[in-house]
Amino acid sequence: MAVPDQSQASELPPVLQRPSKGFRWIVALLAVLLAFCAGGAYFWTNIETFAEAPPAHEVVPPTLGLSPEDRDVLLGIQSGQQKTADEIAELNRNVDAQQAELKRVSDQIAALAQRIEELQNPAHIASPATSTTSPPVRTTSKPAKRDVRPSKPQGPVSVGGAPLTAEPSTEQR
Repeated sequence: MAVPDQSQASELPPVLQRPSKGFRWIVALLAVLLAFCAGGAYFWTNIETFAEAPPAHEVVPPTLGLSPEDRDVLLGIQSGQQKTADEIAELNRNVDAQQAELKRVSDQIAALAQRIEELQNPAHIASPATSTTSPPVRTTSKPAKRDVRPSKPQGPVSVGGAPLTAEPSTEQR
């Protein structure tokens, strides 16, 4: 009897006699792909619940065993904490702005004090200021020329430069 079973099995082509290993891999791959598609579809339809989930660092106390009054008190405390945190952040921003303003005013006062000092000591500031703003000074020196003016004559002077004799006074005539 075993012989006729073998003859019936041999009548089928060799491809259909036993499933190949490649066929098994394809079926397994399709099953995994189908599972990923189902998971993606579930995630896509419930994305709001995943997006609204609290961050991991926030601690949400279990409120399931609390009475409604306790829950209301707890929510009031949490909202108070949030309001206080916002106020503290606003105060920090105001302090930072005031510190920046104080620094600006302090810099202005320092600049004014320096300017007052410069005005009180003009000789001290004149030499550095002239060296930075004036052209370079020549190192060769020339002898200083004095303006020599001839002394003015006491009496009338002629156009030609010769001294005139004084007019005779009326008393001498």
